Amino acid sequence: MMRLSLVLALSLGAASAAGAAETLSGGSSTVTDAGREAYSRPSPALTPERLPEFFKGRGLFRQSWVIPPAEDIEIAGLGPLYNRISCAACHLKNARGKSPDGPDDDAGGLLIRLSVPGRSENGGPRPHPVYGDQLQNHGIPGVAEEGRVSIEYAEFAVTLADGETVSLRTPKIVLSDLRYGPLEGDVLMSARVGPAVYGLGLLEAASDETLLDLERRSKRDGIEGRVNRVWDAASGRVAIGRFGHKANVPNLPQQIAGAFLGDMGITSSLLPEENCTATQKDCRMAPSARRPELAPEQLDAVVLYVRSLAVPARRNPDDPEVVRGESLFREIGCNECHVETLQTGRFAPLPELSNQTIHPYTDLLVHDMGAELADGRPDFQAGPREWRTAPLWGIGLAASIAEHTTFLHDGRARNILEAVLWHGGEAAIVRDRVKGLGKSDRQALLRFLESL
Repeated sequence: MMRLSLVLALSLGAASAAGAAETLSGGSSTVTDAGREAYSRPSPALTPERLPEFFKGRGLFRQSWVIPPAEDIEIAGLGPLYNRISCAACHLKNARGKSPDGPDDDAGGLLIRLSVPGRSENGGPRPHPVYGDQLQNHGIPGVAEEGRVSIEYAEFAVTLADGETVSLRTPKIVLSDLRYGPLEGDVLMSARVGPAVYGLGLLEAASDETLLDLERRSKRDGIEGRVNRVWDAASGRVAIGRFGHKANVPNLPQQIAGAFLGDMGITSSLLPEENCTATQKDCRMAPSARRPELAPEQLDAVVLYVRSLAVPARRNPDDPEVVRGESLFREIGCNECHVETLQTGRFAPLPELSNQTIHPYTDLLVHDMGAELADGRPDFQAGPREWRTAPLWGIGLAASIAEHTTFLHDGRARNILEAVLWHGGEAAIVRDRVKGLGKSDRQALLRFLESL
């Protein structure tokens, strides 16, 4: 009884087992909290013995890292080149990062992926020989930052069937003050904002076979979808990708180690080399706190923290407008990619997540989303027009928790409707059905999505 009470108190209450099953978005990892901390609660299924490591990981996730050398070596290692000083800076309260509103707005929540044509030795994007695979806009003293990033937008109107117009904005990446020379030749650039991090352990616990079954299943309206096969740095082999906007990372340890290195310049046992290219001599000569800078037990704690973050329960599922919107969601065909229900398998890294029925509204596959969303940059087997289906669970709380409602890989969409209207390629037929709805039906559909 004490064990159950402790977990429930820390999570602010698991969703009641007496409630409708579809409200349990994360299975036993569901919480009923709908406040500012709803994305930050530990799974109610997490055993009390794991809670100290959960809170250690949370502290490291929120920690502002410092430049070495430093008295506290546990939090030293920032740089030599970096974008932000903490994980939470890009994932405030574990929510999505925010894109800048224009060229004069801070681009801190956005990063720029870089590559040149061809493949790296492990089959992924080929880094730029001078600037690497990510532009860093900060450097420690004595190391010049790589450059500055701003985003400009061009607006255009889309007219819906009932005459309502919606303004969409097309982003343009603008790089300036490039400190290591011009970006010459055929350079591939892609703007990205950090995705939400709650519920990721449950997505990791869905088996490879589940994803392959989703790839093979029959779909309507010309929708296809496929897994992205990527490089697993720990095992040294090809694996199925499931994290990142192009499903280009196979598991959470690699995703988290990659973010520490790429975003903060902090090395780990998985990625032990600093993010300096051969031509960046000052960067290569800069001091390190230790090798690796993120100790193995620190990486393990952050991985546990992210793996065991709970998912908010659905709200107002019996509201008549929500029920009608859910029916429209299925009739229109949104659930062909945003698959409502998945089953997790046996998950040895965190058995509490095993054998759960979850409702993430994703198939974790990459789909051709059309020319307008294309970034022109392939990533392993995901093509320039392909993006992973974003999970929709918890999306209705974005405005209150993240204090913004920007969506898609680069945050160009300012609300859910804009995000839908950007869908093209395989999703064009479904998008056009949404455009054809009357105002009442369109509002019902949005009301359903806001209930997730």
